Amino acid sequence: MHPSSFWDTLPRPILGLAPMDGVTDAAFRHIVAKYGKPSLVITEFTSVEGIRAGAERLLDDFYYSQEQRPVVAQLFGADPSAFFIGAVVVAALGFDGIDINMGCPAKNVTQKGAGAALILDPERALSIIEETKRGSAAWANGIGLEEAGVPANLIPLILERRTAMGLGEERRHLAVSVKTRIGYDRSVIIEWVKTLLESDPVAITIHGRTLKQLYTGFADWDAIGQAAEVIHQTDTIVLGNGDVADLADAQARIAQYGVDGVLIGRATFGNPWLFQNETASFEERMKIALEHARYLNAIFPGKGFIRIRKHLLDYCKGHEGAKDLRIQLMRVTCLEDVERILAGFAA
Repeated sequence: MHPSSFWDTLPRPILGLAPMDGVTDAAFRHIVAKYGKPSLVITEFTSVEGIRAGAERLLDDFYYSQEQRPVVAQLFGADPSAFFIGAVVVAALGFDGIDINMGCPAKNVTQKGAGAALILDPERALSIIEETKRGSAAWANGIGLEEAGVPANLIPLILERRTAMGLGEERRHLAVSVKTRIGYDRSVIIEWVKTLLESDPVAITIHGRTLKQLYTGFADWDAIGQAAEVIHQTDTIVLGNGDVADLADAQARIAQYGVDGVLIGRATFGNPWLFQNETASFEERMKIALEHARYLNAIFPGKGFIRIRKHLLDYCKGHEGAKDLRIQLMRVTCLEDVERILAGFAA
């Protein structure tokens, strides 16, 4: 049985923002949640081994605004015991759910046995899910952060975040979901989802490529549909992911392949309105680009402003005559740069 969670009341079909490393940071999620209002948003994947080692910078990955709810924290790693600690931290920070990344194809992740490499290690994968569930339950049942093994340097930062967000004494048992791929070097999705279902995740999101494909070629939605038939024999939710171009495409794939919904990734770049099936003028996009930059600067002043360059370029895509503007935006290092460059466009 899954713990009661936001998944129980999500309207169907589910249309969520996919987690993307280097993209779905707190500022981008905030903008998409505000203007697109997807069914849910998911953070960039965050290393449980890094959390266990006390990496304070990783708490930036777990920053979110109330507008983003329901908001799910995605974790990755290879050590099941570290997932217990990661789950406690995520639950303590007031997230609505926990997602486990079993789909990242990046070599620096898979070489350590994490991400999509877990498809080749089903025993470890199941242990990871169980430890994540155990951590979530332990928090709900009153375990202290120190007792759970959370690094001492992270504890005051977590408590400070809880206070700032007004979480009070609230403790919730978070449902655990999984995002994965159809296979390692070939599709084994039927056998793989049957394995995952042994641990009864609340939801499984399937990206329709193998690890070897990375992000090349086309997502195999037939394989996703076949897996959906198996998953629908249980009470686990199934979401599809990969190559969804827009809202109409999402609706068509949901109808054709029998999934409960989709997570949309790259199509949202520079287009937070996608989930509302709206289009924006160039001037409106520039206005939101400026809002995006100001929000990022407000929540992380002086921290790595270069990360917003990609988003700023995405807001410009498709606009004739924006070449010079893009060249300037590629060089921004602070909010003042963005405000100066966009002054004539975002009035």
